Amino acid sequence: MRTMGLDVGSKTVGVALSDALGWTAQGLETIKINEEQKQFGFERIGELVKEYEVSKFVVGFPKNMNGTVGPRGEASKFYGKELEKRFGYPVVYWDERLTTMAAERVLLEADVSRKKRKKVIDKMAAVMILQGYLDSQN
Repeated sequence: MRTMGLDVGSKTVGVALSDALGWTAQGLETIKINEEQKQFGFERIGELVKEYEVSKFVVGFPKNMNGTVGPRGEASKFYGKELEKRFGYPVVYWDERLTTMAAERVLLEADVSRKKRKKVIDKMAAVMILQGYLDSQN
């Protein structure tokens, strides 16, 4: 069984998956969502859960730098609770402060164009969230 890492934003959800042994995280895709219209991409998540035999979710939990929880953190909590309700698998919240900036730095160092960075940044952040969690478990 695999673990799915999610970087939840207001317009997209970056998706990463662990390997079957739970050692490494690979970027899978970015799902377009629309919070205002209550479109959260759960149908696509469900397809991926079945296809890859996912048994746990790791949701990025953005805290403010002072450790408090802001609106994005609350949105991540909502998303995680919905995942638990819909799929019945455990959800772990992983502190994701600075993961998007770290992903941006990696892509800049790899000389990825701005246009291409925009397409993969959320997926890359999901990889960093999931890999951080996996490393803490092994």
